[in-house]
Amino acid sequence: NYFMNLKSLPFKIVIGTIYLIVLICFLSWVLFSVGIENLMDYDFIRSQKSTLDTYKENHFFYLAIVFFLFSVVWVWFLGLTTPLLIFSGLIFGKWWGTIISVTAITIGATLLYILAGYFFANIIEQKLSKKFNYLTHLFQKNELFYFMCFRFIGGGGTPYTIQNILPVLFNMKVKNYFVATFLGCIPTMFITVAIGAGLGNVIKESDKLDFITIVQSPDIFLPLIAFFIILIVAFVVNKIYFKK
Repeated sequence: NYFMNLKSLPFKIVIGTIYLIVLICFLSWVLFSVGIENLMDYDFIRSQKSTLDTYKENHFFYLAIVFFLFSVVWVWFLGLTTPLLIFSGLIFGKWWGTIISVTAITIGATLLYILAGYFFANIIEQKLSKKFNYLTHLFQKNELFYFMCFRFIGGGGTPYTIQNILPVLFNMKVKNYFVATFLGCIPTMFITVAIGAGLGNVIKESDKLDFITIVQSPDIFLPLIAFFIILIVAFVVNKIYFKK
């Protein structure tokens, strides 16, 4: 049966359409369940932070599992990673937050890579091959090492979602993709989670949230300093390994 052929064009169109519909519905549900106005209300944020802290103390494992699964699905469906990392730091702290979020994001990115390679390889080839063909010889030499470096430098400014599907161009092994993503993302993601953890401490201790309060907190400005150091190192790595 033609439609039972998993690589047939009609099947790919159906799966791709379902994926996009689910993505739109999922993101819409997340947005409207929280509400844009609540995201701008400090009192709301502080009360929710207090509620989650209390819940975490009594149900840490359950909350971690729920957040982990949510993060996997969020990244799989093209969600932004920065909000996840900040939230992870806010709730779980920098150490547990890093372990949970980096693992979940890596799994979600890997699932997205597998899906993209199976159903959207031709589209990715058409849209990205010309812009990123300079990476071909690097990935052919050592795909694990160079993709790990590529992750470390933030893809040279490439959006994280594009980074997730880019190796489709080079038919990268799934195992190498997973390892390179996990190791390459740890430094920057740890810093982002640490900033979230610092922000959580500021929210807990301050009646108001403003720029001065934030930048004066060592829990925040120290990770920011580390972030700028990472940027400098990433710039050097980019110049050495990823010249166009």
